[in-house]
Amino acid sequence: MSNRLLTDEPAVPVVANLLLAHGAGAPMDSPFMNLLAEQLAARGLRVLRFEFPYMAARREDGRKRPPNPMPVLQQHLRELSAEVSEPLFLAGKSMGGRVASMLAGELAVRGFVCFGYPFHPPGRPEKTRIAHLQQLNCPGLVVQGSRDPFGKPQEVGAYPLDPSLKLHWLEGGEHDYKPLKASGRTQPQLIAEAAEVAAGFCRQHLL
Repeated sequence: MSNRLLTDEPAVPVVANLLLAHGAGAPMDSPFMNLLAEQLAARGLRVLRFEFPYMAARREDGRKRPPNPMPVLQQHLRELSAEVSEPLFLAGKSMGGRVASMLAGELAVRGFVCFGYPFHPPGRPEKTRIAHLQQLNCPGLVVQGSRDPFGKPQEVGAYPLDPSLKLHWLEGGEHDYKPLKASGRTQPQLIAEAAEVAAGFCRQHLL
């Protein structure tokens, strides 16, 4: 298997492999990604993290870069997915989830999970990124904070999404699942909830 993959191996029996992509601005080992991978692995998913070319280059020289064009991101995920054994699910944080959701059907994986989907840029609700989510040929799950500026419940509820797409709302969470202090909940608790829902989804689609 590629040495480009950072693997979180479960201490419990392995349910499936989850190829997990990072978001646009943070690497595969950001605090969010570390905690998410840990929580997913605790629930039986072998988590395989990686970096898209622009982020790998930033790791080499420390210079921030914009994400690669979508075809480059997609090809990188295609190549990595070919190295991972079945049963395989694709997943990602924000932009990484978008790439995963666009390729899941083509690659005939068991399903995809988006942790904080960028339904639209913040403040620009008219610029949606939902075309490929209107007709799916692969099971999908979006785990979204209810305060996410990239797509709130009232906005997403009005979209003509494929009825098979599962949506789970994390009450009070924003794009990184941080809740309001007044809620009495913490970001680690919401990340754990997201992992629990994602693991359940994967188990369901192994049958």
